[in-house]
Amino acid sequence: MRIGLIGAGQFGRRHLETIRNELQCELAGVADPAYQGEKAYADYREMLEREKPDGVIIATPNALHVPAGLACVERRVPMLVEKPIAETVAASNELVAAAERARVPLLVGHHRRYNPILEKAREVVQGGGIGRLTAVAALWLLQKPADYFDVAWRREPGGGPLLINAIHDIDDLRFVCGEIEEVRAITSNSARKFRVEDSAAVALRFANGALGTLTVSDAVAAPWSWELASGENPVYPPQEESCYFFSGTEGALAVPRMTLFSYGEKKGWYAPLTKKTLDVRREDPQPRQLRHFCRVIRGEEAPRIDGADATRTLAVVEAIRKAALLP
Repeated sequence: MRIGLIGAGQFGRRHLETIRNELQCELAGVADPAYQGEKAYADYREMLEREKPDGVIIATPNALHVPAGLACVERRVPMLVEKPIAETVAASNELVAAAERARVPLLVGHHRRYNPILEKAREVVQGGGIGRLTAVAALWLLQKPADYFDVAWRREPGGGPLLINAIHDIDDLRFVCGEIEEVRAITSNSARKFRVEDSAAVALRFANGALGTLTVSDAVAAPWSWELASGENPVYPPQEESCYFFSGTEGALAVPRMTLFSYGEKKGWYAPLTKKTLDVRREDPQPRQLRHFCRVIRGEEAPRIDGADATRTLAVVEAIRKAALLP
């Protein structure tokens, strides 16, 4: 598959490396005004016209996802759009509708759905391995370095940790637990003083009746986040911690350590809990996502997370922002 890349920033460089290391892929071109490497184009329309790639990965800043996606739809080029699919649900619906009308495959880059850890967590929770899911606690707590915010849009509304980072965790919770039907939230920018939030506390109600919380901050010295706990990306120093805690009537599961707690014959707080670690292989989800994208391009598989599914994740973020009275 000849894969084009639109956007060679932080996420784009990761995709570029993955394309180069995948034997069934060839780099068709990279569209980014700041990119100086091979097959470089300043304008993605020129790259699409001249290279005619089999598929395109869109990893631009969030506001450019929909314009680039519509350009791919116009040329009937299958696309993998980095999360979030768009800045707003309305914009996402525009892209999804256009792709559906043109029958252009649209895959969205919530790459953690390809991580065997989350696949196993979903199997345990939805398979009744902890009984009836009742309470969920998710943490995304770490400290971004000061130079991360040298990029101006990250200091502005839409550039905070809810839309950039916690959207991953919300998608993880939807994937493992099911749909989220109600949210309440408060946010703060007291640590960094930017126009965008640096911290948030969210209450969640799932369609199956379970309740949950999501606590977010990009300004704290803490290890409880998927990036630091999962070991998924080697650029982050790994921490032997968990960041998701799923509790049910028959047991509990801490992820990504995959620690399963349960009672024996005797139950209740006076009885001892047994503890075991589930065996799950560790595998980088990015190559798995790219290989899936190739199968989507060839028509062998439907997108694991299509535009409509990703829009539901975005809708939860939008509801959180509305509940917190954010612009």
